[in-house]
Amino acid sequence: MSASLKHKTVRGVTWSFVDNIANQGITFLVGLVLARLLSPEEYGLIGIIMIFIAVFNSIVDSGFSNALIRKNDATNIDYNTVFITNLLLSVVLFLILFACAPSIGRFFNKLELVPLTRVMGCILIINAFAIIQRTLLVKRVDFKTQTKVSLIASVSSGVIGVCMAFAGLGVWSLVGQQVSRQLLNACFLWYYAKWLPAVQFSLHSFKELFGFGWKLLVSELINTVWKEMYQVIIGKCYSAQMLGQYTRSKQFASIFSSNLTTVIQRVSYPVLSSIQDDKERLKLAYQRVIKVAMLVTFICMIGLAAIAKPMIVVLIGKKWLVAATLLPVICFNMMLYPLHALNLNMLQVQGRSDLFLKLEIAKKIIAVIPVLFGLFINIYWMLWGSVFTGFIAYYLNAYYSGKILNYSISMQLKDIYPSLGIAVMMGGVVYSVSFLPLSPFVLLPIQLFVGAITTWGLCEIIHRDEYVEIKMIILSVLQKIKNGK
Repeated sequence: MSASLKHKTVRGVTWSFVDNIANQGITFLVGLVLARLLSPEEYGLIGIIMIFIAVFNSIVDSGFSNALIRKNDATNIDYNTVFITNLLLSVVLFLILFACAPSIGRFFNKLELVPLTRVMGCILIINAFAIIQRTLLVKRVDFKTQTKVSLIASVSSGVIGVCMAFAGLGVWSLVGQQVSRQLLNACFLWYYAKWLPAVQFSLHSFKELFGFGWKLLVSELINTVWKEMYQVIIGKCYSAQMLGQYTRSKQFASIFSSNLTTVIQRVSYPVLSSIQDDKERLKLAYQRVIKVAMLVTFICMIGLAAIAKPMIVVLIGKKWLVAATLLPVICFNMMLYPLHALNLNMLQVQGRSDLFLKLEIAKKIIAVIPVLFGLFINIYWMLWGSVFTGFIAYYLNAYYSGKILNYSISMQLKDIYPSLGIAVMMGGVVYSVSFLPLSPFVLLPIQLFVGAITTWGLCEIIHRDEYVEIKMIILSVLQKIKNGK
């Protein structure tokens, strides 16, 4: 990896990680306060609405943003064409969601969903206004600016949500937090991106970008619908309260897995796209990213699973204990997400959106198994089934991306097995501490300390290249902070 590319990647990863901490970390901390003020059922109601918001947001983007990032010579006409398309789609989908709100309420036997859904639906239009601005910043690998935006939006919306909850507005405090965060995010992206739309639309540009993007749209839609299917099943077949428990446990797991996956996707895609024609250089950069990403992911996710119960009790209280039993299983499933993201990113970088789509269809056919477990047995069978199908999905993703780069599954596994071994040993030690007859408030800090010391000791003994690289990155960032840069 060249010095300039490494600098761009390290800088991108650093600011993208800080961006996710600002956007998700602060939101998570605010969520801890809200979780003590609100009930699992109220969280479940918002979880139901977010099913539809997530699916419709995928349609609004339609794969255009990835197509623009990949196109090295994108023009202003391309950006305006996509902006107009995104905005029109968002308005149409908002009207559909608005009209379908009563049907959603009746399906889940929760009529209070009707006004909540209609207000939350405006997020679709708000997000559409900022897709191009965000795409431009990603294309420039300018995650520092996005960090500023996320920090302002997350803190401000968090204050709004907490104030509404203390005022006794219940579930509407979660709505206020979500809508205000997206609105502030869009406003500041407009301010910082320095791009203004014009009334320009090119049918040629639309066809070119959609020709690449439509396969990603269908793939993303299939993936999103399937991920949200778990919430549909829990909300419909179990209860809003159980959905609230599931939502909170998933939010805990997402602190590391989803944030790391997002960072990897956002940074690796534009960086790897810039060297897509140099196969050898691309392979070395890709291999390096996988090794570093999975050392961090395995340690974080297995460690989180080991401290699940005391952490839940200490942070949000005993009324969320069911979430503590769901969290370890979700962690085992989500620890593979960065691997999925990297392998699928490689297919996009190489322009193989057709193969990307075929893989998504194949994986979702296999994923019917855990869905059936959820429908006919129970939620735990469904979650363990998703762990099993996750490993099959990884095999499929890695097989095809490996063929393109001559980086086979066996080579990938050889690169990540040492990191998995370190994480498993650390997790075993930390979990064994949980059997001590101590209060959760005493047990949790002990487990965190033991986990940190064990991880550091094992990494120093084994001394893998990825560990050395992470140390160098951290020291470099700390030095820059110290120097005020």
